[in-house]
Amino acid sequence: MHQFPLSWLLTAFTLYTALLFFISWLTSRKADTGSYFLGNKKSPWYIVAYGMVGTSISGVTFISVPGNVLNQNFYYMPLVLGFVVGYLVIAKILIPLYYRMNLTSIYGYLESRFGFFTYKTGASVFMVSRILGAAVRIFVVVLVLHTFLPQDSVPFWVVAFVFMFLIFLYTFKGGVKTIIWTDVLQTTFMLLAVGLTIFFVAREMQWSIGEMASAVAESEYSKWLDFEWSNSTNAIKQFIAGIFITIVMTGLDQEMMQKNLSCKNIGEAQKNIYTTSITIVIVNFFFLFMGAMLAIFVNSKLGGMEGIGLANELGEFTKAQTDKLFPTIASQYLGLGVGLFFIIGLISASYPSAGGALTSLTTSFCIDFVGFGKRTDLTDQRKKRIRQSAHAGFAFLFFLIILVLYAVNNQTVIDLVYMLAAYTYGPLLGFFFFGIFTKYNVKDRFMPYVAIASPILCYVLDYLGKELFGFGFGFTILIANGLFTFIGMYLFRDGKRS
Repeated sequence: MHQFPLSWLLTAFTLYTALLFFISWLTSRKADTGSYFLGNKKSPWYIVAYGMVGTSISGVTFISVPGNVLNQNFYYMPLVLGFVVGYLVIAKILIPLYYRMNLTSIYGYLESRFGFFTYKTGASVFMVSRILGAAVRIFVVVLVLHTFLPQDSVPFWVVAFVFMFLIFLYTFKGGVKTIIWTDVLQTTFMLLAVGLTIFFVAREMQWSIGEMASAVAESEYSKWLDFEWSNSTNAIKQFIAGIFITIVMTGLDQEMMQKNLSCKNIGEAQKNIYTTSITIVIVNFFFLFMGAMLAIFVNSKLGGMEGIGLANELGEFTKAQTDKLFPTIASQYLGLGVGLFFIIGLISASYPSAGGALTSLTTSFCIDFVGFGKRTDLTDQRKKRIRQSAHAGFAFLFFLIILVLYAVNNQTVIDLVYMLAAYTYGPLLGFFFFGIFTKYNVKDRFMPYVAIASPILCYVLDYLGKELFGFGFGFTILIANGLFTFIGMYLFRDGKRS
């Protein structure tokens, strides 16, 4: 077991952040409102596609997916394969719709299609969803960074504040234009961290490439398909859930679509989506492959004194502590180099998610609630001040939520993120699908009530399913949520479009 030097941690963190700020400075020198919101619609599609890997993975996936292999084998892969179908829906249906309407905020579609209340409800649902989801993602990274510091040397809130302040600074001026280019750097370092971890675990276990592949394939962890219908990891439920999770968390999410809308035209945006769909499958497979290797490594060490120390570090890793698997092994059992790249990879997987969330929330607030695109009484200088104040306000809100999560944390983070998405993104799924696939108008003023009632009904449905039938909906509760919203809109329909 190696003790990770604090000085090396701080040096790596400082140098990487300095590099990030340098790129931020280069991309924001001539930044204006157009570059902040949509990158002046000049973003190369291949740059966006590569950078979106880092945004889609996030620090949560970086830590939790490998650890979950201990409990759930490769049962995450059917969910990932479902992502591909979801990306195809986005490329064929949603991207053309957004470009045809020349949208900056995608929720402008809801105003055009249904009216004021549906529009504001959709934008509000996004803001709640993104704030909660991004806060969880940031929290897990800050928590891990805090564990690397000597015990009680630095309070958790200080680490959280510094992390959020740095993210606030590097996205403050350039917005989407900066994020697209810094995502490239961050995706690269994240993938390097995974590759190096796989290499060093194989070397520690004295495996060749063939032996490494065989060891994973022959292990109990390599199972892909869970056909137990009552399990939340059931392969069919996972695949279907993956489709809809991608549609809502990418196609109906302002943060993810803002980057796609910064491409030059529909064709380039679609190329970006197609490329991302393939890359995400490959990258997630390697995360799971690495998780299986780490699990095998743990089992090989548990027999001796080193294993006792490792077991103590991981705690009861068959339950919620699986998130400790990758951080503990990478930082303390594979040498200084892997530990440093783990830290940089973790930061690389986290900065895009947090920075993108800040930018998209600021965009939605300015466009959907302040009305930047409609109001003529706001000067450019006034708009800039409002945008900067909103940016700072959301950063501070993230900081407060992170402190709350630290006080109540008791659940595996990857599950928490997706369940938050299932309950909060469901109404968006219903709103958009009803608008795209039906010709009906709705009684607009009732839509906020529909958006509130649907998640409540889903919670009751999931609870009764588990209590009465032993059936867990898992992430497919998202589909039920969207369906309840769709039904609610149908009940409050108000004739057909002219």
